[in-house]
Amino acid sequence: MSKSYIFSSESVTEGHPDKVCDTISDAILDACLAQDKYSRVACETLAKSNLVVVAGEITTKANLDYVSIVREAIRGIGYTYDDDVFHADKVHVLNALTRQSADIAQGVDAEKHEGKETAEQGAGDQGLMFGFACTESPELMPAPIVYAHKLGRKLADLRKSGKVKWLRPDAKTQVSLQYVNGVPVRVDAVVVSTQHADGVKHKEIEKYVIEEIIKKTIPAKLLDKKTRYFVNPTGRFVIGGPEGDSGLTGRKIIVDTYGGMGRHGGGAFSGKDPSKVDRSAAYMGRYVAKNVVAAGLADRVEIQFAYAIGYPEPISIAVDTFGTGKVDEAKIEKAIREVFSFKPANIVKQLNLLRPVYSKSTNYGHFGRTDDLNALTWEKTDKAKALAKLAGL
Repeated sequence: MSKSYIFSSESVTEGHPDKVCDTISDAILDACLAQDKYSRVACETLAKSNLVVVAGEITTKANLDYVSIVREAIRGIGYTYDDDVFHADKVHVLNALTRQSADIAQGVDAEKHEGKETAEQGAGDQGLMFGFACTESPELMPAPIVYAHKLGRKLADLRKSGKVKWLRPDAKTQVSLQYVNGVPVRVDAVVVSTQHADGVKHKEIEKYVIEEIIKKTIPAKLLDKKTRYFVNPTGRFVIGGPEGDSGLTGRKIIVDTYGGMGRHGGGAFSGKDPSKVDRSAAYMGRYVAKNVVAAGLADRVEIQFAYAIGYPEPISIAVDTFGTGKVDEAKIEKAIREVFSFKPANIVKQLNLLRPVYSKSTNYGHFGRTDDLNALTWEKTDKAKALAKLAGL
């Protein structure tokens, strides 16, 4: 008996208030790492109207002008229109950054301290991290989030090229796919809400978005006469970005990962250096899961591991192939443990994370991107053959 259901995922463009904050936080992180690769960074950003607040803990040898970094990040997004309340050259920036807590630092540092069991680099915090991959798309990602991201990137590309004068930076997309027996077969609904210049008719926006963006981004075989389109369903979206809504770093963790298809441990990514396992171990989880699927060991896999602050080894590792494994899960887990190391210091080495590469991953998903594998090293599948051999495939 066939099973049919609909699964939806959303994405947002870099002009969305929360993504503005993620972009600023990662810009500050990259600036620190560019001068001092051992920088410890935990930078949070809040944006509302014409105010930006950067707060958190940074310990670095870098000499930086944080206000200039904030302005350039906003300029790169595109908030430079004369009528913008939130404007790269006009925002007020409040700096509330301090140094990293010495108590946290001793847990992360590769040094022995009283009460710390080892002299190895430990995890920067306790937490749960998940990695996920599946065969639904060439990116080995869930299809709904792949298409939602592609729609957002298309909007941004058209805006930045100047081809569509009325497009503005803030936008959200959502794709609902119908699955039959676990296979995506058609798009049931697409939602696109895009900020636009004043004076543009809703019908013009709706027609252009459907014909030039949606139908030229989502494969025609997935669209049919029953597919529903919702374009700016409120009828007007002129006031956007931090003028329309406050933004905060780390509020789009499902957009950043698997669109809700894979589980999430709760930790955000942006503004955090790789000593924070919230970020680096989640990247490692994706790296492992993608290599497992690329090796043909499963059509769908999720890996979970957990850490204790200051301790180098993960407390637990779990693998779930959802019944799609080609070999026993115990063999897959054993192969994973032989090929990869999950110690925080080793994750950093394996993925070459002490570099200013994080702004490349901020928008349109931290996972599923293959546009720059030199930077986004967690998307490589260079361990697939080793995994397959060890698992006996």
